[in-house]
Amino acid sequence: MKNNSKFKPLKLLYAFVVVTAMVSCTDLEENPDFTTQENFFQTADQLELGVNAVYDGIGTGRDWENHYYNRFVFECLVGYQVGYEKGPLAYQTGNVDPADFYIGRYWRISYENINRANTLIEKADELKEAGVADVAKIDRVKAEALFLRAFYYYNLVRYFDDIPVKTSRSIDDKDLPSNENGKRLALDLIQSDLMMAAEILPESYSGGNAGRATKWAAMALLVKAYLQDEKWGPAYTTAQTIIDESGISLFTDFADNFAVATENSGERIFEAQVSASANPNEYQNYHAHFVPRDLPNDLGGVGWHWLNSTRAFRERYDVNDKRIAGTFISEYPSTRPASNAAGERPVVRWSKDAPYNLGVTGGLVPVDADPNNPDELIFSSGFSAKYTEIGLTNPYANEKNIVYLRFADVLLGHSEAANESGTGDSYYGINLVRERAGLPLLSGLGQAALRDAIVDERVLEFAMENETYPELKRKSTFGGAQDYLGDYIQSFIDQYNVDRTLKAKDYVLPLPLNEVLGNPNVTQNPLYQ
Repeated sequence: MKNNSKFKPLKLLYAFVVVTAMVSCTDLEENPDFTTQENFFQTADQLELGVNAVYDGIGTGRDWENHYYNRFVFECLVGYQVGYEKGPLAYQTGNVDPADFYIGRYWRISYENINRANTLIEKADELKEAGVADVAKIDRVKAEALFLRAFYYYNLVRYFDDIPVKTSRSIDDKDLPSNENGKRLALDLIQSDLMMAAEILPESYSGGNAGRATKWAAMALLVKAYLQDEKWGPAYTTAQTIIDESGISLFTDFADNFAVATENSGERIFEAQVSASANPNEYQNYHAHFVPRDLPNDLGGVGWHWLNSTRAFRERYDVNDKRIAGTFISEYPSTRPASNAAGERPVVRWSKDAPYNLGVTGGLVPVDADPNNPDELIFSSGFSAKYTEIGLTNPYANEKNIVYLRFADVLLGHSEAANESGTGDSYYGINLVRERAGLPLLSGLGQAALRDAIVDERVLEFAMENETYPELKRKSTFGGAQDYLGDYIQSFIDQYNVDRTLKAKDYVLPLPLNEVLGNPNVTQNPLYQ
């Protein structure tokens, strides 16, 4: 059970509305009115409650299709993770267009919270100039807002490349940003924001503030931003600082990255807070989409069941890889075969020998399997274990936080930056990750071979965490000599005879149609014009 004193954006946000009722609009909403900041954020405590709304955007938020949800739809572009609902189906067949619902929702969530962060950054400076008490808290909240602004921009630029960039709050439609040279502007701002945030944010929190952004969260995201910008030297030195000074190390058990008992600790550097037991609105909908469709309802089988990884991807893991247990569901009671001789639901187990196709039931145990014969009680779909919670009676009663930054990412970034720059020990980070996985350590590889190994390790380490598509995209060029994304997509097409042709559009998402129609200052990605 989660500690109910932990930092919870939604709960604190409700308190903020109550506290400010006398000085705000009479039509109260759950979120503070960021467009009338003259009446809001008059104290450091109110400013802190305002930043909680910006945190909320990376978790459940106010949309069913939230920040994390939309990204696991985008992930289906690679083809290693597949689905049966129209959204994932469109992506895994490469049929993405500017009118796509998930793109539009993700875009709005991101810019809504960037605008909130801009408001708080401006207001923090105003409060300090006005001599408002508790300067330390004002500075810390501003640093959190800088981190969160960088976080949203970073996750936009990874998917869309040239994006609109704005550093002041938008009040009306006469104040609309351009996306000209947007990728460059975004990367510069992200790096500047994170460097400033890292100077101010504490190294850790305790009690009710556990879960807020720390210095190490800012620096870990900065490593990723430097890698995105191919600034290998700064990426290496920043990762080295985290390794040397943070005291963070890998969990012995890979699965602890997703366990309730280890939240906001160890190698888990930054995560969205989830606790339906503390607040029914604070749930994550990963479980309902990734859980096996033939899992009994009383064990958490209620849901949509339209995402899993393919058998071919599940087979990419070495049979001795210790990450398998924390990445995939290996066995569960199934409702498809008849009850066994004991009158119980038979337990099915994963096997590469089980039949597989991309149909809704293609990777499940055959319905006519002998419930008393273990050799027939096998399935081949790669069901995710990371954020599913077998045993739930309510698919919305989730307790698992969503982890956005892990120490393994820093270690792999360290190896990548060392390998690309020719500086330091390029094997240090990747070998720590492989050692924890129980895999042989690497040595003696040329630069290109080690680059391949690092990319592959990222995919296996972060599978079904919404990192694969943007990371493969970052390291790939359509038709180029280095095209990891193209290799994955083409392998998916060939393996499963998918009606799809690899194309340049697969390497970037379009700006949403509403943005292009509503903002005369933006230009659609040329591939979608």
